[in-house]
Amino acid sequence: MINKSRLIKLTQKVIQINSANPPGNEWKLSQLIKNDMRSVGLEVKTYSFAKNRPNIIATLRGVLPRMHAAKEALLITPHFDTVPIGKGWSFDPLGGQIHQGRIYGRGASDDKGNLACCMEAMRSLAEDKIRLKRDIIMAAMADEETGSHFGIIPLLEKKILKPKVALIVDSDEFDTIVSQKGLLHCRIQIFGKKAHGAYNWRGINAIELAAKVIAKLKQHRFKFKKHPLLHPPTMNVGVIKGGDKVNIVADFCEFALDTRFLPSMKATDVLKKIRDIVKSEVKKFKIEIDDLQQPYEISAEHPIVKIFVTTAKRFGIKAKLKGSDGATVITFFKKHKIPAFATGFGSRGTAHTTDEYVEIENLYKGARLLEAFIKAYDKK
Repeated sequence: MINKSRLIKLTQKVIQINSANPPGNEWKLSQLIKNDMRSVGLEVKTYSFAKNRPNIIATLRGVLPRMHAAKEALLITPHFDTVPIGKGWSFDPLGGQIHQGRIYGRGASDDKGNLACCMEAMRSLAEDKIRLKRDIIMAAMADEETGSHFGIIPLLEKKILKPKVALIVDSDEFDTIVSQKGLLHCRIQIFGKKAHGAYNWRGINAIELAAKVIAKLKQHRFKFKKHPLLHPPTMNVGVIKGGDKVNIVADFCEFALDTRFLPSMKATDVLKKIRDIVKSEVKKFKIEIDDLQQPYEISAEHPIVKIFVTTAKRFGIKAKLKGSDGATVITFFKKHKIPAFATGFGSRGTAHTTDEYVEIENLYKGARLLEAFIKAYDKK
């Protein structure tokens, strides 16, 4: 049975351990997760792909024959790194303070409250000696906030995790994420020619060329098929740098472009359009791709989604189907043909903010729903 008091204390404990990323040192919190899950008799393994950055995999083994139970496994996966703490807090960001039914601290909503719900659900199932047929795996991940290169990506690539289906526990207010935009992060480097600022006609100003390119990119409207759960595609210039001195014509300028595109669009077409726009204004340039994540969709009629929505309804919870304009780790499951969706119990609008918090009642409802969902999946 889900223990509300224990859940609250666990949420406070995980908030009180700094796991900000960057710099990316999840070691101390990983030990708490590992020891807590081992204490209830779960099989716990640690996988590290960078120093002091372990991922913790806890498994409640099913009673079916070993190969069958593993093949039919359900994965639930929160992450336990957070964005940096930042300044201006009214509450101690590492305090886990309770105020008016909320627990405050960095990561309360993203994603330590969800982590605590997963841990409590696993503990409850183990303590109640529930005889599930299939394996239930909880993967507590490092490095989600900076691209998952030391977390879910290698865990999937190396086939350490190969579940039948997956639930990513990293959302707010029971929203059920079934579609997600693709992401393209690139740096556009523009090359000009140096000259004295007093004789600027002798040079080629890379900053001025960049300004023209940026204006043209912002004016562009992609062709796309409207999506019922996602906003239209977007482009945002997040970083720009160039030039050496005010009286020198800049021979180099670089800006970073964030492009989000819909499931109906191809990344190759998006990149070609960006390249064509740059080429229309600049002779010498280079495009460096820093990150590319494909868009993702799972049908609302997929059995795993329907089981979750139906289970939530039993608790009087409306698990609203939504799309994510931002990136979550759902997309990494697509390559491996693992059906996945996301949900979570954080408080909307508080992730990554000053005075981040999570509602205690949402955590309690969420942990109970998660446990019931696991049982319902096992009965299908």
